[in-house]
Formats: sequence, structure tokens, C-alpha cells
Amino acid sequence: MHNMPAKKTAAKPHSTRAWQRMLSGRRLDLLDPSPLDIEVEDIAHGLARVARWNGQTNGAHIFSVAQHTLLVEAVMRVQSPRVDRRVRLAAMLHDAPEYVIGDMISPFKAVISGSYKAVEKRLLSAIHIRFGLPAVLPPELESQIKAADMGAAYLEATHLAGFGETEAKRLFGRDPKLSAAMQSDYMTPWSAGKAEKQFLTRFRSLLE
Repeated sequence: MHNMPAKKTAAKPHSTRAWQRMLSGRRLDLLDPSPLDIEVEDIAHGLARVARWNGQTNGAHIFSVAQHTLLVEAVMRVQSPRVDRRVRLAAMLHDAPEYVIGDMISPFKAVISGSYKAVEKRLLSAIHIRFGLPAVLPPELESQIKAADMGAAYLEATHLAGFGETEAKRLFGRDPKLSAAMQSDYMTPWSAGKAEKQFLTRFRSLLE
């Protein structure tokens, strides 16, 4: 009697990797992010190298998400001078998930809809918890941050991205009226190294 050939066992497919290794050595799971795997140095490094407006901006450098978040916090200081430091910190972190998922322009977000937003919300909640903020901000604080975000977008659109004032006003609202000195600084795209350093410096001053 001949021996029957051994039955081949189908190889198990590898599970899809849903984590990213950071320069700090942390492995951040995008589907179930842990606050313990989040480091501000990773956030600053990543955001300083992510371009706003898909890179369609004037200047020798990209206009980074790191610089944008600092601009948002600066606009908030002008719009709400007495606002608590924790709110300013939340404003600085409003786009922090983009250090792993990148900056997606609003028209494309509208196309892909729910999946991106779900991942973004989970990441932002973990980031908030890591730095002592509520996992989900109260609606009034979200509105305050959104107003500053739109003011920053108006400035970026008109100074860097080629929008006329009429179109920018229709899409982003009014000019936040920063001082000439602030506007000159923030509307000059920084190098990645400067953006990273400035982000960390401001973050630590607000966290203290």
C-alpha cells in the first residue's frame, strides 16, 4: 500500500499591519491607538514634514502642518486673549493626528467620508488623553478652535495658496487681523527643522 501524500496545509495569511513605528521607537496602532505610544517629539517631527494645501503654496519650503497649528494658536490669542492655556494647547493639537495619517485636503475628505474621520477621531482622543485634555472636547471649545482654524486658513489661502480675498472670505470667513509682525513671520514658510523646534517650544510652554 502506497503512502498517501501529506496533505498540504494552506498558509495563514498575514494579518494586515495597522501600526507605524516612530523614530522614538514607539509603535502606534492606528486602529486602537494607545496614549502610552504617543510622544510629542514624534508629533512635532511628523507635522513639520507634512505639507498643507497638498504643497501648493509659495515659498522655498512647504507650509507645514506644524507651522499651521502654531498659526491657529496665534489667531486664537488674538480672537480670545483671555482663553485658558489648556484650550490653546488643544488648538495646537487639533491637527496632531496628521503626523501619522497625513494632511488630506477638505475636498478629498468629503469624497472618502467616514473611514478617515473615524481613524482621525480615535487618534485625536488618544493624543488628548496623553497630554491631559478631555478625550472629546466640549462643543463650545471645538467651535472656538474651528474659528481660529478658519482664520488661519484665510491667511494661508490669500498669502500662500493663490486665493483671492473674495473667494477666501466665502470659503474661510474673515481676515483674523494679525499684527503686521506676526503675519510676516507666520506667512513665511519655515524649514522643517525650524517648524519642529518652534512647535516643541510652544507646546512645552503651554503644558507647564
